[in-house]
Amino acid sequence: MRTHRSTASVQGKGALARRWRSTRLAAAVLVTAGALALTSCTTGADTGGSAGGTSGSSTFNIGIGVDLDTVDPAQQTTTTVQNVVDYGVETLVSLDKDGKVTPGLAESWDTSSDGQTLTLHLRKGVTFQDGTAFDAKAAKFNLDRITGGKVKVPIGGAFKVIDKVEAPDDATVAIHMKYPDPSLLQNLGITTSGIISPASATKDGNSFEIIVKPVGTGPYEFIKFQKGTQVTYKKYDKYWGEKPYYSDVVFKIIPEASSREAGLRSGQLQMIMNPPISDLKALSSSPGLATVNPPSDRSIFIAFNNQKAPFNNPKVREAFNYAVNKEAIIKNVLFGAATLMDSPMPAALDGYCKVGDYSYDPAKAKQLLADAGATNLSITFGAPTGRYLQDQQAAQAIAADLRAVGVTVKVSTMDWPSYTATMEDPKGPFDMHMLGWAPGALDAPTQFQMFQKASWPPAGLNSAFYTNPEVEKTISTGEKELDKTKRDAAYCDAQKQIWADAPWTFLWSQTLSLAYQSNIAGITSTPNEKFDTVYAHPAK
Repeated sequence: MRTHRSTASVQGKGALARRWRSTRLAAAVLVTAGALALTSCTTGADTGGSAGGTSGSSTFNIGIGVDLDTVDPAQQTTTTVQNVVDYGVETLVSLDKDGKVTPGLAESWDTSSDGQTLTLHLRKGVTFQDGTAFDAKAAKFNLDRITGGKVKVPIGGAFKVIDKVEAPDDATVAIHMKYPDPSLLQNLGITTSGIISPASATKDGNSFEIIVKPVGTGPYEFIKFQKGTQVTYKKYDKYWGEKPYYSDVVFKIIPEASSREAGLRSGQLQMIMNPPISDLKALSSSPGLATVNPPSDRSIFIAFNNQKAPFNNPKVREAFNYAVNKEAIIKNVLFGAATLMDSPMPAALDGYCKVGDYSYDPAKAKQLLADAGATNLSITFGAPTGRYLQDQQAAQAIAADLRAVGVTVKVSTMDWPSYTATMEDPKGPFDMHMLGWAPGALDAPTQFQMFQKASWPPAGLNSAFYTNPEVEKTISTGEKELDKTKRDAAYCDAQKQIWADAPWTFLWSQTLSLAYQSNIAGITSTPNEKFDTVYAHPAK
């Protein structure tokens, strides 16, 4: 057997690690502070302690832009929600800031010589927040839950390779695969596979099909989710690992970026996600505040309904790609906080290859629309509010470019839970919609879920309803290939095929922007567009 111990790492991530660094933006405008209605809490400026188990008595308040569609780790659809759920629920392995797989609830792992069995050796003495023991049966329960077909798992494509899970003893889990999959270990570190207490699955409103009160093994215990308002966590004193500093963590749901900024500047929030990108430089130079703006693996795109006219015609999809002045939007709307897509996946992912671009060419767009007999189009364009960098502003800029080539565009925006439900409906009002995708495992197969029929809603999030048999075949070949050079070659072929099919308008890869009180230390991030703030604490 080939043994992989706690120093195991994801193959091919060295380049990512070298790219992974915090950056500052150079553009700024005056701050526009919106109205903010927040309950006053003790701030995180307490200097009476530090991380590493020192008891803190204050609350750490985090401002996020989207409401949660669920608190069930298996059913969430976006990294912002994952960040919230991760405070209380842990996974079998973890991903560090350099993209490497590290131990989580599993201390070590072995892969069989044929590559089809992954055996994990679990930590002992770990308890769930309801006092029950974490063991192999609990791990099996969770893996069976996300692969058994009875639970909706939108980001579940990576686990379809699992054939059977066994628990030969309390500290050992054996995962048998349908075929060798070098990516499965990484995917055991994404929130979808978060481990909840089996005993909790039928209590406090929970059911096997949906969890409304997640009970995990993490350093914080889930207390309450107030829809549209906040999510509250309390420190779990019997946590098996390093104890966090803050006694409470509250995620405040504030869709308007300017209002999140106002909360940060007033001291009511200690950290915010995605501040107004135009204000990032001003925030970083403001006394008492700091920012980080690292790259991420999130691609932003417009998903067409490929099964519905006019977007079942590839010429129309190509035309829309040429019609949008993506570079101008990155410069003038996103203030440079994004990188133009040159492939169906961002460069941060293992297996990426550069394909090309759809340069801005409105004349070509008009000609393609004429060739397709698709002049005088009238469409509804859906966009979320507060989820992505400048999402509403970018949507309006995209709509203006489309109007310039003769397309009548109505932009429809809504909150995240309503938006996800609407975009997944093939008979819904959107002809196309803005979406982002950030693979938790930093690998090509997770990105490819968005181009496979098995991930059409409700089974997954391929809300473009795109499929191509040749693409499916090429992806499958790569997934089963253990030779990395041959696997990457297959993945590159798939990317070229997808790019030519243009199931999306390929836009950009955005950065992760955080702003926080500078008297707080321990705020970091990981390359899969997540912030890591569990061990935030007052700076010494």
